[in-house]
Amino acid sequence: MSPRPFIVAIDGPAGAGKSSVSKLLARRLGFALVDTGAIYRCVALMATREGIAFDDDVKLGELLGRVRIHFQVVGEENHVLLSGEDVSGEIRTPAISMGASQVSGRPVVRAGLLALQRRLALEAQAGAILEGRDIGTVVFPDADAKFFLAADPEVRARRRFEELFQKGVDSSLAAVLTDQTQRDTADSARTVAPLKAADDAVHVDSSSMPLSDVVRTLEQEIERRRAQRG
Repeated sequence: MSPRPFIVAIDGPAGAGKSSVSKLLARRLGFALVDTGAIYRCVALMATREGIAFDDDVKLGELLGRVRIHFQVVGEENHVLLSGEDVSGEIRTPAISMGASQVSGRPVVRAGLLALQRRLALEAQAGAILEGRDIGTVVFPDADAKFFLAADPEVRARRRFEELFQKGVDSSLAAVLTDQTQRDTADSARTVAPLKAADDAVHVDSSSMPLSDVVRTLEQEIERRRAQRG
């Protein structure tokens, strides 16, 4: 029986740098990248397209049986494919971000997607990096390395605003900060798999750290643990 892939869990609030860090780490380490937040965004997108309310557990449960998600790295981007359609840009709008926060709090959605997230990681050859909000606490509580990325709210909002601006999304820094605050509250207060750091997670505050320093910090810890594991 082959050994389990090396699993890295990266949790944290929106704008903390999880996506950028995870993408670079996966490329540097040769690991698979599983963006669990994108999975919930896809559910929110499907629900929106089909006119399903984000709290309609019956219809959401039926929808989950039709979710087909794959990740494909193209150049430096981790593309999200929903039933073969590249929805990487569409799932990053403010409306879908808020929708993802709402559907992710529904027990039926959490339970329905848990097996998918685990399968995507365990199918990896050498290792897998999973980013989200409950990876180290729920999805892979036995991950080989756990990290919790954080940053000041204003810093996170500025990053998100710049990201939206580059994608041509018309917004304002104040609006982004308001949406972020609402999502932080919803993610942290939900009864099912709330946003929180695992007890044994390594905390990293990226407020004033260059991306390269954050990546190197995590990479060094991962390599140390890989050496211990053999």
